[in-house]
Amino acid sequence: MQDNGSVRTVINSIETFAGSIVTKQSKVKFKTMIARISILILLLTLLPDLYIYMRYPRQRRDITLWMHLLWWVPGAAMLACTAVYSMMRNFAPNNLTLFNVYLFMIGLLIVPKVIFTLASLAGMAVKRLLKQRKNWGNHTGLVLVLGWLYVLFMGTMVGPDQLHVKRVTLEFDNLPQAFDGYRIVQISDMHLGSMKQEFARRIVAQVNELHPDALLFTGDLLNMRPQEAVSFTATLIHLHPVDGIFSVLGNHDYADYVRTATAEQRSEMERLTRSLEGSMNWDLLLNERRILRRGADSIVIAGTENDGRPPFPAKADYRKALHGISPESFVIMMQHDPSAWRRHILPQTKAQLTLSGHTHGGQLSLFGWRPTSVVNTEDAGLYKEGNRYLYVSTGVGAFIPFRFHMKPEVVEITLKVKKSPSQPSPSGRA
Repeated sequence: MQDNGSVRTVINSIETFAGSIVTKQSKVKFKTMIARISILILLLTLLPDLYIYMRYPRQRRDITLWMHLLWWVPGAAMLACTAVYSMMRNFAPNNLTLFNVYLFMIGLLIVPKVIFTLASLAGMAVKRLLKQRKNWGNHTGLVLVLGWLYVLFMGTMVGPDQLHVKRVTLEFDNLPQAFDGYRIVQISDMHLGSMKQEFARRIVAQVNELHPDALLFTGDLLNMRPQEAVSFTATLIHLHPVDGIFSVLGNHDYADYVRTATAEQRSEMERLTRSLEGSMNWDLLLNERRILRRGADSIVIAGTENDGRPPFPAKADYRKALHGISPESFVIMMQHDPSAWRRHILPQTKAQLTLSGHTHGGQLSLFGWRPTSVVNTEDAGLYKEGNRYLYVSTGVGAFIPFRFHMKPEVVEITLKVKKSPSQPSPSGRA
């Protein structure tokens, strides 16, 4: 393992570079996270406010002018904040504290009004259709609002800290006998720019308690900038799996989210990200593979760069990652984006097990439904195609610290040889 001096060298480089990136600005125009949906936020702020005001406060004759004006203050404040954040040059601000407060206030002030308005309008339609005397949609809306507030507070205050271990056992016909019982721990999507130090220490303690043979990190160490990881290096260097730590880059680990940087600075940011993982003794696989041996038997750990659909980076090279590897070898593929499994990994490789992250399981599960399942066939958990597996980790962190019934997970995967009395015990070489 590299000593703390090498870690400090990388940290000093990152801190120096962080200062220079603020002083130089590029001319690249880029829609920020809020700018992309600013019109939607505008409509969702104004229209429910207008509907509720016309239905209730405006009908009250005992309300003063100041109280009428007060009704519009929260919405006006949210619109002003939205305007400010939509004009930022980068995807999100450097300091996420106020930004997260803004997002929380959207959930607290805007979403409940949207829910109530939709329920009230639906109730009004039913009332007219069935010629009822009451608009039961108003009552339904209030119940739904209370339910949403429960989701909001639990997802913000409790969910992100509920770290748990997910244990999976997988059997393979062609797993080399020497690797029967081999234990892998997968962690993904740390998003250190949004993570608490205490939670990072819990992750490290939990992983070390499992005593894995290998630790595989499947991308998104950062939110946007390598300096986010500076304060976490002293914690992460205490991970000690037997055969080492292998990692790949996720979409957030590239410099695509910092548009105030010049092309040269973005290149430097990516270099520092790679150096940072190396200084922590993480073996970063950039379309590469490593061979793990147990006597005459071996397995392959392959890792490709992010292979996402637009607008995410697509830099994977599977042929390069598996160059020189026998088709009979047992291959574990690391790829951040699970959508690549059906698009490229299944048709282009013979990898028996693929490990991914990226989706966070939508960070929300309501009665088993996840928002990411709408656009991703494989978005959380274990999937099988023939005798090949994909495990999509829900991750341990998130850019926005919110999770409801979608706990941060450390995944322990035990590899087993499938017992077949008619066949000899498998063995293989890379």
